Amino acid sequence: MKKLAGSVRMFWLGLSLLIGAFPVFAQDQAWLQIEAHPELAVAQDRARAYETLFSDVTGFATGRGWYLIALGPQSPEAAAGRLFDLKQQGQIPPDAFISDGSNHGKRFWPQGGLPAVVPAPAPVDEPVIAPAIDAAPTAEPEETLREARASEDALGRDDRRALQAALQWFGFYTAAIDGAFGPGTRNSMADWQNANGFEPTGVLTTRQRAALVANYEADQAEFGFAVVNEPEAGIEITLPLSLVQFDHYEPPFVHFNQKDASDLRIILISQPGDQASLSGLYGILQTLEVVPAEGARKLDERSFTINATSATVQSFAYAETSKGQVKGYMAVWQSKDAARMQRILPMLQASFRSSGDKSLDPGLVPITDEARRGLLSGLEVRRPLSSQSGFFVDATGSVLTALAGTDRCGRITLDRDTDATVRLIDATTGAALLTPTMPLSPMAVARFAAKPPRIGSDIAIAGYSYGDALSAPVLTFGAFEDVTGLNGESELRRITAPVLPGDTGGPVLDPAGNVVGLLLPGGDGARKLPEGVAFAAGAEPLQAFLTGAGVATPGAATGTLTPDALSKQALGMTVLVSCWD
Repeated sequence: MKKLAGSVRMFWLGLSLLIGAFPVFAQDQAWLQIEAHPELAVAQDRARAYETLFSDVTGFATGRGWYLIALGPQSPEAAAGRLFDLKQQGQIPPDAFISDGSNHGKRFWPQGGLPAVVPAPAPVDEPVIAPAIDAAPTAEPEETLREARASEDALGRDDRRALQAALQWFGFYTAAIDGAFGPGTRNSMADWQNANGFEPTGVLTTRQRAALVANYEADQAEFGFAVVNEPEAGIEITLPLSLVQFDHYEPPFVHFNQKDASDLRIILISQPGDQASLSGLYGILQTLEVVPAEGARKLDERSFTINATSATVQSFAYAETSKGQVKGYMAVWQSKDAARMQRILPMLQASFRSSGDKSLDPGLVPITDEARRGLLSGLEVRRPLSSQSGFFVDATGSVLTALAGTDRCGRITLDRDTDATVRLIDATTGAALLTPTMPLSPMAVARFAAKPPRIGSDIAIAGYSYGDALSAPVLTFGAFEDVTGLNGESELRRITAPVLPGDTGGPVLDPAGNVVGLLLPGGDGARKLPEGVAFAAGAEPLQAFLTGAGVATPGAATGTLTPDALSKQALGMTVLVSCWD
């Protein structure tokens, strides 16, 4: 920190060399502007709080409805070093900046006197400015508008680009860094002036330009931004090396982990691949613990973005495919650091580029099969609380499943990606009807048998027997044993089959591919069924439940399907239903 802070201080000494026509503050005096408030009472309270930390707190009224709190004055060199140190220590807001005081009006703080470091002002009738401060005169500008335009005309292209980069860094400019001052640049300059208590002319004075670029350079030093060229991954990007450091390769990822407990991780992504690989990566990243389910997502033909957020963690991911390669990056941070990331993310986004035709070699470092599986490479996968089976009952993707697996979920997904809600439940059959948040196009839809099969006939159960461990459902075969439950329940069907918990909610089918039941969980908690004995809700009460919900199902099929046709029908209608907290 000491070395980096020194470099910030040194840049003030050579500011005129760094930014050409931008001189150091003419009065050789600088302030740290730390807060601004539209209400006098609020500003007084905040100034009083800062006085418990600093001895040189002063408040000024701009005359345009804002009350500024500042520390100083001091030399520009000392102000730059102090700005860096206090931001690093968290004692002032991250958007505090250096000002030359030209936007300061009348003083409202301290009440009854100025700090010892400031010369005493001329006596005033009242020690505290009255709330009707808007009419107070402000300091004379350093330059008139005509003079500001003239000094701006003398700027070179690099100086103009530096101004646009600084405006972009502070969130006022979003267009290209091209050195051309069009309407977008003018509007962003006016917005910056207005936000910092200056007259919003859209033309920065010499001293305003110096303040803007100086604060931008101070922020760059604070985060330690440096261009990182990863030749193994074929990626060039500017990273905040005061906050992260290279840790290790695990193809397809290059890990930059937190530095000095910064709680920031940045992961570069590089692998051979095409559009299918890009889409697969998009799905994989969303299974990670560090990628919350909430937030905007967008998958295009050539790229994707994920902007995920929760109460505790946030992440941003971007990747693109070009020339047989998939490259991108992901940043992960604590939600409490969101303001800091608003200043870091634009730098990542603006600087990321693919360099050369090389992508990360999967054999660069030896990794286990477990680490390689799913290309997750050491990142912790977000897992559901439980997973079971269900099946499509209409062409828009409505799903029927067991109620027992959905009644305590904070979130439900279908086939890992699509959110769904519980539309209706049936306590009698133990079934739940789910509706996807976006229409789906099932490969197959359930047909319900008109009557129960004969006792002893063959049946098949389709389901995700092993939960979300497998990417597709499986078929399990058994026999139909009875048309009622053990106590004569008419809505139940008894079967024998070697089913597993993940099969719960899946369809029980006859040889024609018709649904004769919905597999229910085994036992009631107090009693355990014999191995191989299971129960299903019958097709007739299930169909009555769906009819009451307004779901029209196709008629029953006749005949006997070939094994391949039965498999296609059964697996095409079966869906993974996952429950999340």
